[in-house]
Amino acid sequence: MKIKNVNTYFVRPRWGFVEITTDAGVVGWGEAVLEGHAAAVLACVNEMKDYLLDKDPADIEGIWETLYRAGFYRGGGVMMSAIAGIDQALWDIKGKVFGVPVYQLLGGKCREKMKVYSWIGGDRPSDVGAAAKEKKDAGFTAVKMNATEELQFVDTYDKIDAVLERVAAIRESCGKYFGIAIDFHGRVHKPMAKVLAKKLEEFDPMFIEEPVLSENMEYFKEIAAACNIPIATGERLFSKWDYKRLFSAGGVDIIQPDLSHAGGITEVRKIAAMAEAHDVALAPHCPLGPIALAACLQVDAVSYNAFIQEQSIGIHYNVGKSVLDYVKNGEDFKFTDGFVGLPKLPGLGVEVNRELVLEENKNPHNWKNPVWHHADGSVAEW
Repeated sequence: MKIKNVNTYFVRPRWGFVEITTDAGVVGWGEAVLEGHAAAVLACVNEMKDYLLDKDPADIEGIWETLYRAGFYRGGGVMMSAIAGIDQALWDIKGKVFGVPVYQLLGGKCREKMKVYSWIGGDRPSDVGAAAKEKKDAGFTAVKMNATEELQFVDTYDKIDAVLERVAAIRESCGKYFGIAIDFHGRVHKPMAKVLAKKLEEFDPMFIEEPVLSENMEYFKEIAAACNIPIATGERLFSKWDYKRLFSAGGVDIIQPDLSHAGGITEVRKIAAMAEAHDVALAPHCPLGPIALAACLQVDAVSYNAFIQEQSIGIHYNVGKSVLDYVKNGEDFKFTDGFVGLPKLPGLGVEVNRELVLEENKNPHNWKNPVWHHADGSVAEW
């Protein structure tokens, strides 16, 4: 079997899909996108096309190494996201050829289902108590929310108090043992991160996410010493080498590699194993579409340290189209009591609605994240 063609598509709300076709008629799908840079990533996929045509799609490891190492410049969000989408599509093809879900080719499952959480609150969180109660009533056992609006390096305590009030509202509406993940979103710098993390202790969060940006990973250990809350990070890390530095820095309890950013299934499987050896949990990042979610579930199925999975159904970013719009087997992604079953179909487990993908691609989206400013006019972290 040989790779015949590589097609790329823009799909709302902010995603990019990759379709790899073969001379045997088997087609694989991947999700290649870096939010806000979909055009750059898909252009990179097309640039890599020369390395793929007429190659055997079964040689996934060899193709991955070629895409990563054959170019003098390597790594980073755009290039690794392009490799990720291609890698997912190749695993999709291989699973379909053998007639099994990808996790069977990775050693077989170690669990029957995967715990998931749901997003609440939006970019500028509000009414989170009621929103969390709705998710609990729908069967979820955990939610995630953005912690703050913009924060200066050193800011006023009214903003800290507002965060505490919102988390308190969730505790009051959902009870002591409901899971609350609090995403600092890189908006908080070390001086205020230590303050906020310490004050959040009383609410027993499931974890705090990106209390500082990953480029400041040496300070995770300092923040960990200031509180007794598990710390999560990783969505802005793109390779096993990035994670090697993270594990060396210490202080992190949960990693969140993104299957559409960090080199796909091939790379994240290795990252997950590295984390297990460091007694660190896995919770893949996935505010994306159905192909990315299915790829995450394949890795979750074979990773002992995977404990919860992000998913974007109902997330505030999904305007115009959502996850299951692009899926013909939506019943396979049904959430029951806060869990989702492992993918059932061969390959990644997604039957893509190709007709809708083609229609969406006629008017490519140009999603960009908001640009925020502090009161003094300086740019704020979003």
